[in-house]
Amino acid sequence: MPRSNPSADKILDCALHLADRCGWERLHLHEVAAELDSDLAAIARHYRQKDELVEAWFDRADQALLARAKGADLPGLSAEKRLEELLVAWLACLATHRAVTGQMLLYKLEPGHIHLQLGGLLRISRTVQWWREAALRQNLHLYRIAEESLLTAVYLRTFVHWLRHPKEGEAEVRALLRQQLRSGPLRWLLR
Repeated sequence: MPRSNPSADKILDCALHLADRCGWERLHLHEVAAELDSDLAAIARHYRQKDELVEAWFDRADQALLARAKGADLPGLSAEKRLEELLVAWLACLATHRAVTGQMLLYKLEPGHIHLQLGGLLRISRTVQWWREAALRQNLHLYRIAEESLLTAVYLRTFVHWLRHPKEGEAEVRALLRQQLRSGPLRWLLR
C-alpha cells in the first residue's frame, strides 16, 4: 500500500528532477512512484501515460505566459514588446529543466510516435493562440491567418534556438526575438 498520494504537480516536479539526472528517455514512471513513496496507480490517477507529463510541463509554461499577461505594464506596451515579454516568460518557465525539455521534444519526434507528433502540432497551435490572446492581438480573417502563421514560425525559431544555445542569456534570446518580430510582413501586421 502506498504511503503517499502525490499531487499532479508533485509528480511532474519529481519526474523532471529525475530526468535531469537520467534523461527523459531513461525515465520510468515506476521510478517516479518509488521516489515519491507511492505506486503506479497514484501516478495513473493524474497521468495516463508518460507523454501527459510533457503536456503538463508545457501547460505550466503556458500558465507562466498567462501570468505575465496580468502585468499592469503589458497593455501599455507596443504589440511587438508584448509578444516579446510573453514569450520570454514562457521560456523562463522552462529554463529550470532546459535540457530535459529538448529531450521531451526529441521523444515526441521519434518515428514511431505519430500520435505524439500530432499532439505536438496541436500543442504548438494552442501555445501560439494563448500567446496572441495574451498579447491582445485583434487581427481578423486573412490578417489573423497571416499573423498566426508568421508568429508560429517566430515561436518555433526562437524556441529551437533557445534549446540549441543553452549558454546564451536572456538578452541574446530577446535580440533574436525582436529581430524576427521587426522583419518582413510581421512588422506590418503588428502595427
